[in-house]
Amino acid sequence: MERYANRSGGSGVYAYSIGLDCIHVKFSGNAKIYQYSYTGKAGQKHVDNMKLLAQKGSGLNTYINLHVKYKYD
Repeated sequence: MERYANRSGGSGVYAYSIGLDCIHVKFSGNAKIYQYSYTGKAGQKHVDNMKLLAQKGSGLNTYINLHVKYKYD
């Protein structure tokens, strides 16, 4: 997994990894790794947006809370 840049300084996201059709997210203080996928509840649109935000290092935690909080596989 790659450490999330956390450019805002207040994100709950600790690390992520990007697959072809999914993204894995690890939150600070939580050992569990959450998978969001194209074929799961999150869907391709949200997963693609999450991939971009993860690489940007900003906005991923907010996006997850607003759009896909409980849509992990």
